[in-house]
Amino acid sequence: MKYDFEKIFDRHGKDALAIDGLGTIPEFTPAQPEEGFDSIPLWVADMNFATAPSIVEAIIERAKHPIFGYFQLSDKYFNSILDWQKFRNNVTDLKPEYIGFENGVLGGVISALNVLCSKGDNVLLHSPTYVGFEMSLTNNGYKIIHSELVRDEKNIWRMNFNDMERKIVENKIHAAIICSPHNPTGRVWERTELERAFEIFERHNVFVISDEIWSDLIFSGNKHIPTSQINNYAHEHTASFYSPSKTFNLAGIVGAYHLIYNSWLRDRILKESSLPHYNELNVFSMHALIGGYSKIGSEWLTELNQVLEKNSAYVYDFVIKNFSGVKVSKAQGTYMLFLDCENYCREKNISQNELLKRGWAKGVTWHDGNLFNAPFGLRLSLASPFSLIEEACDRMKKFIF
Repeated sequence: MKYDFEKIFDRHGKDALAIDGLGTIPEFTPAQPEEGFDSIPLWVADMNFATAPSIVEAIIERAKHPIFGYFQLSDKYFNSILDWQKFRNNVTDLKPEYIGFENGVLGGVISALNVLCSKGDNVLLHSPTYVGFEMSLTNNGYKIIHSELVRDEKNIWRMNFNDMERKIVENKIHAAIICSPHNPTGRVWERTELERAFEIFERHNVFVISDEIWSDLIFSGNKHIPTSQINNYAHEHTASFYSPSKTFNLAGIVGAYHLIYNSWLRDRILKESSLPHYNELNVFSMHALIGGYSKIGSEWLTELNQVLEKNSAYVYDFVIKNFSGVKVSKAQGTYMLFLDCENYCREKNISQNELLKRGWAKGVTWHDGNLFNAPFGLRLSLASPFSLIEEACDRMKKFIF
């Protein structure tokens, strides 16, 4: 490979929540490992790889100019997004005015909900549910109605369309959140699935907020379908949110953006997001996006996806082979793998919390499924050098299961 995805970086003292944040937030962060074990970071949704060199170079080049005053988004910023969406997702009908900066995807989601809903309204989400949705919607006074994903005969997570429609009707829902690709299951939705979902949304006048932050991290044989491109209804009733942060490991450099075609919806979301007077771009975030959405960034991403797919396939096969009673579905994208340990826990007569803490004690810092509305779940973030992934699996076999 041209780029190095095997180097192990020491992130201690480098502001890394995944490492220095252990034990700092009760009920959220894993505990520190016991003596004799270092921590293998498998919980935070960031990567333990150096980002694309074009991003570092873009930031350094801008930092050489020693004035960091007020600025505005450049044409190059918008053109980078237009070119990236066309190249990666075959989106050809975008214009700069459809693009808007967001400090983060979750902030954009809440701005959209504040436009579409009243406080206390019900919002449809699939379950397992990304913990960020759980926290931000609850904090802002919205009630989550979960529609549980189900595994089919091929062990693939699927939407339960009958359940979705029933809950939309029973709970008078007019806003739904789609996570595409899905965190934490790693599903990459097929066009036919999204088309069927939008038949339901259109039938009941439901607007859709689409979190597509994982859309660049897709494994072979799968393809990301932008939600707003499903049909005419989706085009005019969807607010889509993207960010280079998952793609290029830039969560510490704030920056996301929305794609909204409907001017009625776009104008109101822009107004809503402007009200706190905080939703403004960091100049380094702008240059980081431009550096990432480049030829070098694309080459780096191609190699990254190969690494992530290898890691995910290795852990999936390891779990299937070694851990009886643990259910796992093969991920199709992202760098997450979600374990369902209900049968294992019942067979061994232990709680999920005990299993969770067994891992933490041995430095396997996976994330608690309860935070994702999955009481027996464990989420593993696999964006680390392969040697660390092997070590994590070895510890799981020797000390945990």
